[in-house]
Amino acid sequence: MPSAASAASDSSRPVPPVPPSLWRDRDFRRLWVGQTVSQLGEHTTLIVLPLFVVLTLNAGAGELGVLRAVGQAPILLFSLFAGAWVDRWRTRMVMVVTDAGRTLILGAAAAAGLLGWLGLPALLVVAFAVGTLSVFFDVAYQASLVRLVERGQLLQGNSALEGSRSAAQIGGPALGGALVSLLSAPIAAASSAVFFALSFLSVRRIRRTESIPGRPEHSEHPPRVWRRIHEGLRFVVGDTSLRTVCLASAAFQFSFAAMMTVYLLFLPRELHLSGTTVGLALAATGPGALLGSVLAARLPSRFGHGTVLVSAAALGDGVFLCVPALHGSSVVTVSALLAISFVFGTAGQLVNVTVMAVRQAATPDGLQGRAAATVTFVGMGMAPLGSLLGGFLAMEWGLRTSLLVTAAGMMASPVVMALSPVARLGRTLPGVPDAR
Repeated sequence: MPSAASAASDSSRPVPPVPPSLWRDRDFRRLWVGQTVSQLGEHTTLIVLPLFVVLTLNAGAGELGVLRAVGQAPILLFSLFAGAWVDRWRTRMVMVVTDAGRTLILGAAAAAGLLGWLGLPALLVVAFAVGTLSVFFDVAYQASLVRLVERGQLLQGNSALEGSRSAAQIGGPALGGALVSLLSAPIAAASSAVFFALSFLSVRRIRRTESIPGRPEHSEHPPRVWRRIHEGLRFVVGDTSLRTVCLASAAFQFSFAAMMTVYLLFLPRELHLSGTTVGLALAATGPGALLGSVLAARLPSRFGHGTVLVSAAALGDGVFLCVPALHGSSVVTVSALLAISFVFGTAGQLVNVTVMAVRQAATPDGLQGRAAATVTFVGMGMAPLGSLLGGFLAMEWGLRTSLLVTAAGMMASPVVMALSPVARLGRTLPGVPDAR
């Protein structure tokens, strides 16, 4: 079913349903470029700010933990609000404003750092502000795709966007660390600001007229934000597919956070791996995610969305059940860890892209932002509790047993999907009305 954005665009420029045509759309290319460099800036900043605290301010582990927590807090605090506000505004404007804000904030932080005026309190403000703007940008670009392309092209578009996000997850931290090492932390922060500036320049060049679904042209009394948040929550809870996605996401994030807490202790203490080897094992997830993005553009339309979702989730989550069987730091052990991370990255990204397409296809355009924000809020909201559980289990039961238990807990996610109507989704996704 055509999206509201494509309906409002020039009818002389239809988007053919074959994959290469998506890249012929200039506005999609501008969105992709903007999202790519924005994600690169975001993931570069995630390593630059902590290194600034450690190397420039000589902060301890407690202060570093506070900085990371403050930067992550906006996900829980503002995701639902971001969804409500994004659905009331043109996504292009939201992305442009957030890019401009992050550019100015990091640019000012870099200047203050070079002058020696940037202390920990100011860095906490910077981390919180950048994290907040990133929440709005991430919700906006997901909603923007639905308004730019045909619903039949969502898998292709999501595959492209998620592929670039995966590349940013791989290259961003490495680039941030290299910039801090070769130059300095303030200059590295300035480099992050440059990425957001490039995203600003690309996104603002999107020319397609973007209608705002469900928004009256002349409304003296628009719905209050709490009412809009409630509408988003009610819609997600009332839709079987979205409700299942939420439950599966919450189960996964809770167990995954618990498992990762134990896993990061298990690798150096039980397997006696060096910090470099641990980093290598974790980095193998990135290339797998790139492959998963490519497969996500093809497999659901061939085998069915439900089959791909359940199978990929079972494979990606279940592969960690192999880790407790590993012993020592031999080449075989390291190779197995690399393979496990690669499989997890491939299957996990395949699930992420397919779930996003299911969510977008099941959601009216006027609720895209709120649906995305609700799923994010429910899923990510369980992660801190999972991390606490992982630490408790590691102290009480030991690392190997705790790793096996938490890895087994991750299998709850594919089980939830397998027992729901989501498992029966076919090669094409049903459409929904564009307005609400």
